[in-house]
Amino acid sequence: MAYELRALTPEQKRHFETEGYLIVKGLFSEADLQEIEETFEQISHQTIPGHFMPDLSSPVTDPLKRYPRVMHPHRFNDTAKKYLLHKPVLDVLRDLYEEEPLAAQSMFYYKPPGSRGQALHQDNFYLKVEPGNCIAAWTAVDPADEENGGLLVVPKTNNYEIVCPELADAQESFTTHFVKPPKDQQAVPAVMDKGDVLFFNGNLIHGSYRNKTKDRFRRAFICHYANESATRIGNHYRPLFRADGSAIDLEANPDGGPCGVEYEALYPH
Repeated sequence: MAYELRALTPEQKRHFETEGYLIVKGLFSEADLQEIEETFEQISHQTIPGHFMPDLSSPVTDPLKRYPRVMHPHRFNDTAKKYLLHKPVLDVLRDLYEEEPLAAQSMFYYKPPGSRGQALHQDNFYLKVEPGNCIAAWTAVDPADEENGGLLVVPKTNNYEIVCPELADAQESFTTHFVKPPKDQQAVPAVMDKGDVLFFNGNLIHGSYRNKTKDRFRRAFICHYANESATRIGNHYRPLFRADGSAIDLEANPDGGPCGVEYEALYPH
């Protein structure tokens, strides 16, 4: 029986399948965003071992030392878990997967003025969802554009194999991995308004440039999901959660991937 779309139009679904990504406007309300902003403003003044380790001394030469990303906030914060399981996002994911989505990871990026970007990479290199793939839901908490280091995507690389990354330029990227786009394909900016969500396939090559502004943060709430029919995922993403908040465990995927079993994939991506 053919799957009936509930949240997306056929054109939106087709865009995701051909280009590897889709921006859906306004999936988070002003009230949602205010709650997220207040929650992560409070977190930004704390130290949470294993999740958020800022350098609270002053002055700090690297803005990302003061404002590193928050890893897996859903594991210690109820608001983060609530928005990891945000119904409008899950409705879109259900249409993209044509089955139930499972929530695997949450992150919050502050990306303050002057901070480095993240070199081009592929998400499923890290999540290792099998069979199937991960999908990211990248929510703009601030407007995201080329000036403040919004996301870059390389269209149509959703069908590109997961490859072993090269070493990134440490002057421009706070992460160490870099995946070179295929010949004749270039990264394009995903310009977003506050509350928009960018969905993209786990093979899609993407990253971001430095925040070149002097006074604009580029905050983003970023979550990753797996398809319900998946049986394996990278160990760092377990347990996963169903839409009702109940936990589900998949088998840990020990696969060494394109780099071979000796390669240590650097979590967190």
